Amino acid sequence: MIITIASGKGGTGKTTIATNLAMVLADKNVQLLDCDVEAPNSHIFLKPDMNESETVHIKVPQIDEEKCTLCGRCAEVCEYHAIGVFGKSVMVFPELCHACGGCSLACPESAITEMDHPVGELQRGRANGVDFITGTLNIGEAKATPVIGAVKDRIKPDTITIVDAPPGTSCPVVETVRGSDYVLLVTEPTPFGLHDLNLAVEVMRKMSLPFGVVLNRSDMGDDGVEKFCQNENIEILLRIPQRRDIAEAYSNGTLLIDALPEYRDIFQRLYHDVEERV
Repeated sequence: MIITIASGKGGTGKTTIATNLAMVLADKNVQLLDCDVEAPNSHIFLKPDMNESETVHIKVPQIDEEKCTLCGRCAEVCEYHAIGVFGKSVMVFPELCHACGGCSLACPESAITEMDHPVGELQRGRANGVDFITGTLNIGEAKATPVIGAVKDRIKPDTITIVDAPPGTSCPVVETVRGSDYVLLVTEPTPFGLHDLNLAVEVMRKMSLPFGVVLNRSDMGDDGVEKFCQNENIEILLRIPQRRDIAEAYSNGTLLIDALPEYRDIFQRLYHDVEERV
């Protein structure tokens, strides 16, 4: 079963939910995937022993200038403007390349081959019984999806997989939630929270993914999120209040289930609620 923790915006407590949910299931066969590859931080709370690392590559075009006739066919077929003919030279822009291979297929002179271009790093380890996989996008790279895909390739069948998704509703989020059995959308009761929750709900419905809501800092702000969920027939599976001790635990990199043991039962109940719906 794959449970993805997502949010329409950052700072709602997505990683808090993902890490605590994974650790409360440590006695089962569980893994946690941090797919927020532009700013991964699940390791801060899990403190895993990392024992494996590998580079994530994509294939980008390499031009054989002796074969190239500067016909421009490669630039014509590239939808992402990652290759262009300028005067008597062909320029490749790896940060724009989507590694589709179209340019090499279209080249009439077979002057284009593909070479590995590093875009990120994947790391793997364990934390108190939880199998942990995280990805980090290289600085300056524009596309997070290849690194997210590499992390998701490590999903084990017949395993409870908790996935910490990037914030927002763009391509990295779509790539992360794809294939999930259930998505928990974490939000907060503010106008910004409601606005971005609305966008996230639209994405989940377009992808036909079952989902529910976790309302963090539930006793602050206004009742806009509560009314929205009621009107849209969306279940709120968990409400976490705004409390100083919760904020202190997060600020110290401490799991909520360790700082406040009563939350261990709360997160176990959350898992069982999701399991029933799946």
